[in-house]
Amino acid sequence: MKVGLYFGTFNPIHVGHMIIANYMADHTDLDEVWLVVTPQNPLKLKHTLLKDSHRLALVREAVYDNNKLKACDIEFGMSKPNYTSHTLVHLMEKHPEHEFSLIMGEDNLRTFHKWFNHEIILKKHNIYVYPRVLTPQEKLDQDGYDIDRAQALKTEKRIVFCNEAPVMKVSSSFIRKAIKSKKDVRYLLTETVFKYVDEMNFYK
Repeated sequence: MKVGLYFGTFNPIHVGHMIIANYMADHTDLDEVWLVVTPQNPLKLKHTLLKDSHRLALVREAVYDNNKLKACDIEFGMSKPNYTSHTLVHLMEKHPEHEFSLIMGEDNLRTFHKWFNHEIILKKHNIYVYPRVLTPQEKLDQDGYDIDRAQALKTEKRIVFCNEAPVMKVSSSFIRKAIKSKKDVRYLLTETVFKYVDEMNFYK
């Protein structure tokens, strides 16, 4: 079975995440998409980041009625700091019957050459890339962006560009700020996630 891995803190998971995950599961050759919840780094505590268990619960609420999407907590039991290449090795050992690929935004692809063991990842795994337009600040933050290297990546056979993937310009940070300001975010979250966040008084 071909499984796409969609990594994120999902703090909280929102409709933008779900649109991408569902597109990859329905419109590519992937059989399933696993949303891999990134654990909190104990050395970089953020008061806005929910506990791992709550973020995992939110993802499970979001995907509960879609048999092509699954919540994954594989990194929770791994030593920190963790690298994607280590997670992939761990998953291949645990599920040798599956073929794992990565799902990432084009912004992440632009800095992929800086990832630990990125050559090994690209040698063994496909990468499905969805479009993402950077804000002016994000462009500034991507210091050292190598245009030639990024262009070269576009010729890699293992990189699949999903240019038709619908992308929604919404972020978890915007949602957190909106909740704190007592704004209505019900349409930015799935119904079950909104109910969970509201009942637990998260981000207030």
